[in-house]
Parts: sequence; structure tokens; C-alpha cells
Amino acid sequence: MTQPIDFLLSRSSMKLVTAPAPNDDDLARILQAAMAAPDHGNLQPWRFKIIRGAAISKFADFSIGLRQQSDTPFTPEKEAATRAWLSEVPMIIAVACHIDYGNTAISETERVLATGAAVTNILNAAYMLGYGAFWSTGIATYIDEFQAGLGFDSLDYRFLGFIAIGTPRMPIPPKKRSDHTKFIEEWTEPLDV
Repeated sequence: MTQPIDFLLSRSSMKLVTAPAPNDDDLARILQAAMAAPDHGNLQPWRFKIIRGAAISKFADFSIGLRQQSDTPFTPEKEAATRAWLSEVPMIIAVACHIDYGNTAISETERVLATGAAVTNILNAAYMLGYGAFWSTGIATYIDEFQAGLGFDSLDYRFLGFIAIGTPRMPIPPKKRSDHTKFIEEWTEPLDV
């Protein structure tokens, strides 16, 4: 029997997804997993917009259109590849962090970290339920008009990208992970500075 830790150790992002998307019950479970993210002050700063069905092609036209008008437009090949990819994606979850300027006790950094933790829970839950998911900050994420067009006013939200989610188009290949010991050291006392 697979243990939860085995899901975490084997989880990989899967960009190439197709229909079906999570059904409403699975989507509710996936989004409920986001609510379990660590969150200093219980601010619940994460905000999600579900994009599916005919709205996916509108999302593609809108985001690619903005990108093509930007200082860094896609090449024709990249535009075609992006359109082809999005034409297969059955569901997108747009992700933003709500910035409450009335609360100065908890920094924006901590709110963004909490939102990232919520996204991690979404990715893990999707994988555990047999879906593929991919968190992207590509296309038009850093173009202000994109954030506004999704309904996230830049005065109140920090847009953090979107999650493409659906059924993997192929088995999710195992990913070689780095040995954790390369990234740790033991601290025993303050350093002289």
C-alpha cells in the first residue's frame, strides 16, 4: 500500500495534460487541501480563479495577445506551441495572494509564502488523486493587464501564476531527486561577524 510520504517523494509536475479535468468532487478536495497550508495569522491570503471549458481558449487568446504586445513577444513557433499546449489543458487555476494593507503585523512575504504553500498542497493533492498538474509563471504572468483581466486588482493582489491541471497524457516519469544532504549543515553556535 502506498503511504502518503511515498506520494510526496515521487510527485512530479506534469505539463502535458488533457481531459478529463478533476470532477467537482475531486476539485473540491484539491482546493480543500489548499486550506490546510501553513498560514501565519490564519490570514488565508490565497485566491483562486477556476478557468475551464470555453474559457480556456479565451484565456489563451488574452494571455498570448498580451505577450505578443509586450517587449518580449513569443516567436511564431513558441506562440504555436503555447496555443497547442493550452488547447489540451482542460482546467486552469489562476493563483493570487491577497495583500491586506490594514494588517501590518504579518509581512507580504509571509502571505506570499503561505499562498505558495497552498499551491504546493494543490499540486500534491492533484497528484495523489491521479491528476497531472503544472504551476506556470509563463505567458503573461508578469504583465499587469493580465492580472487585472483575471480580476486581480494589482493594488490588492500579487498574481503568482496559474496551475494547469488534468489527466496526464502519458505516465508521469520518475524524476531523479538531489540528495538532501547536499543542502544542509548543522548549526551549533553564532558565527563571528
